[in-house]
Amino acid sequence: MPKLYSGAEIVFKCLEDQNVEHIFGYPGGAVLPIYDELKNHPTIKHILVRHEQGAGHAAEGYARSTGKPGVVLVTSGPGATNVVTALTDAYMDSVPLVCISGQVPTHLIGTDAFQECDTTGITRPCTKHNWLVKDINDLPRIMHEAFEVATTGRPGPVLVDIPKDIQFAKTKYSKPNKEKKTVTKNLNRFNQKDIDQLIDLMSKSKKPVFYTGGGVINSGPKASELLRELVSLTGFPITSTLQGLGAYPGNDNQFLGMLGMHGTYEANNAMHDCDLLINIGARFDDRITGKIDEFSPKSKKVHIDIDPSSINKIVKVDLSIVGDVSDVISSTTKTLKKKNLNLEKSNKQKISKWWQQIEKWRTKQSLSFVNSDTIIKPQYAVQRLYELTKDRDTYITTEVGQHQMWAAQHYKFDKPNRWMTSGGLGTMGYGLPAAIGVQVAHPKKLVVDIAGEASILMNMQEISTAVQYNLPIKIFILNNQYMGMVRQWQELLHEKNYSESYSKALPDFVKLAEAYGCVGIKAKDPSELDEKIEEMINTDRPVIFDCHVDQDENCFPMIPSGKPHNQMLLGPKDQEANKITGKGKALV
Repeated sequence: MPKLYSGAEIVFKCLEDQNVEHIFGYPGGAVLPIYDELKNHPTIKHILVRHEQGAGHAAEGYARSTGKPGVVLVTSGPGATNVVTALTDAYMDSVPLVCISGQVPTHLIGTDAFQECDTTGITRPCTKHNWLVKDINDLPRIMHEAFEVATTGRPGPVLVDIPKDIQFAKTKYSKPNKEKKTVTKNLNRFNQKDIDQLIDLMSKSKKPVFYTGGGVINSGPKASELLRELVSLTGFPITSTLQGLGAYPGNDNQFLGMLGMHGTYEANNAMHDCDLLINIGARFDDRITGKIDEFSPKSKKVHIDIDPSSINKIVKVDLSIVGDVSDVISSTTKTLKKKNLNLEKSNKQKISKWWQQIEKWRTKQSLSFVNSDTIIKPQYAVQRLYELTKDRDTYITTEVGQHQMWAAQHYKFDKPNRWMTSGGLGTMGYGLPAAIGVQVAHPKKLVVDIAGEASILMNMQEISTAVQYNLPIKIFILNNQYMGMVRQWQELLHEKNYSESYSKALPDFVKLAEAYGCVGIKAKDPSELDEKIEEMINTDRPVIFDCHVDQDENCFPMIPSGKPHNQMLLGPKDQEANKITGKGKALV
């Protein structure tokens, strides 16, 4: 007779067979049997967070920096609802998460029992799939399916809701390789004809541009290597979304910088004026396109994506290629070499005028700013952080707001999986717990959360987690005492009505750091910035760095809401001359 295992034991056997090393969680009544079993599985380390949202974001940081799925364990009711924000964040940014939630015993479901909620109903819109386990015999299959669904195709979060009686019940265990595969469809639907058509468009183009997104990074490190080879072979310019940063070296001459609402002048104008737009693993979201009916009006558009539902969803394209980014790029480069089409050489003359135009746009120096000797400019703070950390293998997380955009603009990423930020959902409070997840995954690396003083307070309690597990994360706060992006929108769109965007009772972050048992550093003068950043880097403990920056600085360039992406505000002078009125206010 085969050995029987409890539901709690099966959860851990599944985790072990899925090669899970870390889980992020918070105990409660409905998951106590699982926590009882934890001590019997020393290969799996549990990280006790201070809030379930923190557990979700930490798992996101872990997943995005490793390429492996992050695992979250929460109790029923508020435990499950607290993690919804993180699940939605992971869903929008295509991050593989497996969330295991406890549920009240099966016979109490539907009785309004203590800490009961309809977890699968609540999380259905923000997960790829979820399961309520009603039969112990289904648990091994469901657990293995969960990992498969989370990591196959377009990655994303899944949730397994396990009632407490199922955690006690017993059944036999089956390994994942004995399970029937749930994903049977061929995710690579493209064929050689598609590749030939793409190459034909590339060979005829006079104004091409590669538009790359997070799908390149999700495809794995090989995809980034292949992308670099393709860009080199073609000689084409390349730009990136917020989530795609690092897939292509940020300091390479063919890289135009980030595009979109706060992207560079040259990237946005290239996207507008190009005759061939090759989208590789990006979504055509509103932060990129600006006014949709005036987006890249004269271009042939190609969209390469593993998710067929993302294609023709927002922007109609001329050629769709459904497949894993690595496979599509690999097929393209192989075909180019086979046909002996050295586009870099043959196109040099053809696209030389295009590069001349791009160089003219570059002369605008759209990321420049007026520096100061008396007050720290936030852009300068990010630049100094980059210069002092670029020779290390540094991992950057951010919160959401102005500081996030300044980090994207001024910190140059040369490798994938080094940049963790909340894109689609724009979740304030993301960066600190994400940094914890990254540091857990890479204990010897430098991990910095570039934060705003408003965002950091949303999940500030997680610094306690960092202290408990000796995770030397660095919290680099660009403190302007405002909800900076809210203030900027109020200034530009709402006649400078700064309603409730000023924080009048901020804590002393140095004292707060000391209260948590970590190190606090403060800087107010540009002349002391380098020395104190070095101190932060060299401190082998969690650090909160309170960097006081110019309160009035706005994030430029900026595509005004309701405008096409070739009409950008480049600075304060533009902002006065091109006031946003009417419909634009509703479109931000």
